[in-house]
Amino acid sequence: MSQNHTAGRLKKRPQFLRVAGKGRKVATPGMVVQMLQDDSQPDSRVGFTVTKKVGNSVIRNRTKRRLREALRLVAREDGLPSGDFVLIGRDGTRRREFSLLQDDLRKALRKGLEK
Repeated sequence: MSQNHTAGRLKKRPQFLRVAGKGRKVATPGMVVQMLQDDSQPDSRVGFTVTKKVGNSVIRNRTKRRLREALRLVAREDGLPSGDFVLIGRDGTRRREFSLLQDDLRKALRKGLEK
């Protein structure tokens, strides 16, 4: 993976739908990662989402904060490849041990980048 540390944000629904429709999806116990490689784009862009099935707004926001922090630490250590990424929180995301959550993210990124 490249050593790119800067990551923009995906905020609009069409951006999320583009990654979901054209990208790859990797499911782990702690999260689902959707990724769309785009070598013409120099920076990475990341979006976070958690469905209402996971819980109320407090729980969903806590889950997103855990995903953001895991991504921040993994990107700092391993770098983040260029492209668009969507991290989807699962019910187990908030209960999963944080080091395992980081491992899930690393594993998903590696698997998603394999051809």
